[in-house]
Amino acid sequence: MPHRVTVPLPHPKPLLKPPVYAALGMAASYYAYPFLSSLSFGGFLFWSTLFFFALIIALLKVLCTFPLGKSLSPSAFLCLKRLSIIVAAAAIGFSLGFAARKTVTSHVETGIMHERITAVSGTLYQDPRTLFSGAGLGVLRLSECYGEDGLRVSSSGNLSVFFPAESVPHIKEFGRGCFIYAEGTFTNTNRGTVFRADSVHLVTQAPPIQQFRTGLRLTLTEKLQNRSAAVNADYALPVWGGFAQAMLLGARDDLTEEFSQAFFNSGCSYILALSGMHLAIISAVLSFLIRRPLGIRGASLAGALFIIFYVFIAGSQASLVRAAIMYLIGTFAIWGFFKKCVLSVLSMAFIIQLMFQSHSGITLSFILSYLALAGMITLGQTFFSLFSGRLPEIIARGLSASLGAFIATAPIVALVFGSLKPVGIIAGLVIAPLASLFLVLSLAALATAFLPVPLWNIFDFSLSLLYRLLEFVVSSAGYVPGITVHSPVPVLFISAFLWLFVLFIKKQDDVYRSSLASFG
Repeated sequence: MPHRVTVPLPHPKPLLKPPVYAALGMAASYYAYPFLSSLSFGGFLFWSTLFFFALIIALLKVLCTFPLGKSLSPSAFLCLKRLSIIVAAAAIGFSLGFAARKTVTSHVETGIMHERITAVSGTLYQDPRTLFSGAGLGVLRLSECYGEDGLRVSSSGNLSVFFPAESVPHIKEFGRGCFIYAEGTFTNTNRGTVFRADSVHLVTQAPPIQQFRTGLRLTLTEKLQNRSAAVNADYALPVWGGFAQAMLLGARDDLTEEFSQAFFNSGCSYILALSGMHLAIISAVLSFLIRRPLGIRGASLAGALFIIFYVFIAGSQASLVRAAIMYLIGTFAIWGFFKKCVLSVLSMAFIIQLMFQSHSGITLSFILSYLALAGMITLGQTFFSLFSGRLPEIIARGLSASLGAFIATAPIVALVFGSLKPVGIIAGLVIAPLASLFLVLSLAALATAFLPVPLWNIFDFSLSLLYRLLEFVVSSAGYVPGITVHSPVPVLFISAFLWLFVLFIKKQDDVYRSSLASFG
């Protein structure tokens, strides 16, 4: 009897998880919705037919890998199974994205012409901000609009309102959730139609839970500025207080215009936006304090509860919500519900956030947040593989993340701002660690502000020095000129070319390293 030799099949390449394909399908329908909704029946039929034939071609490519009339080979069966998973996940995501975008209304329904409107009323939807001019800016969820001769109509939508400077402290005291009546006029700007209020009347207070939130935010702000000491003694407000508020609470009201502009010029303005970096530092400090008594699982659960509370206090900025959802999904992974894959976690966060915060998907912070992290996970990891063994790990990791995020977000940044700041790739390697240290010390200073022990002066001195150092580094990086971009299309093609080029170099590097390993 002849000896049978079993030849093992080649190990298949790893398949991306279904959430990744679902997120891609959701992104495609969500951001293509204006185009899809504007299509006539014939246009929709054309694109549907094109998609159908593309699917048929993909299926035929799989089916042609084995002879007709014979049973499926294991490799063909595996390919067909993979393709069915990809198509099913993408189709589900496509449907979810279409449904999510359909609920988003970017326009304001006033019911009457803007020229006739003399007043508006509604609920303060976001925390009011103080602009550099001293005026305030808030978003009202419109309830009614008022015109001449007692005209009063129901309205809907989120309306940006500029408040007069004298009313800002009062509005901040009442906070998010209060009902406002404002008299003024509509004005067209380069960012759309806004309402400029001449006078503001607070009609009703916010719900109790929102009052608690506003009171806690005001207390934390007062502690960071050490206002009680400034009132009771000849004490100047800390120079770093405004930056600490921005890093901990997302409130940029007390940041100087020069300091804020310097961050933008240096290409590191993302550091001022509450995101995964801030959440990771805060959760790491909390985990350090409670991990030993509670254990890993207990600490992760306590951290998840704290993250939910922190997002409630700091506000629902898109980048912060994204980081919080990813942390909560990671907690489920720690408890053993599924295996943790960073790209899958990011995809699941994208799907969940668009399902429950559909309006956030059209904001710039949402788009840049997800693109930057996706670039870090994919292209950044490729860069890190290339730099490993050639650069110190701490430099290679930071540089890889910066390059991945920059290339992934460059087309959107060029489209919105008309310029690119490549200096941010290098500047971020210095500014981000300094900002992280500043955040940790700010948390410690905030904790000591509630204690009777006189430790405030120590942290005040340290944070003042660190703030001045940050100010110097950020300002110095801001002097480096950026690249003016007149059209985002070339940037898009260059980014795609760089992405493919890096993947090609990585493949050649893998072959080179394998040959060295074999030789050794």
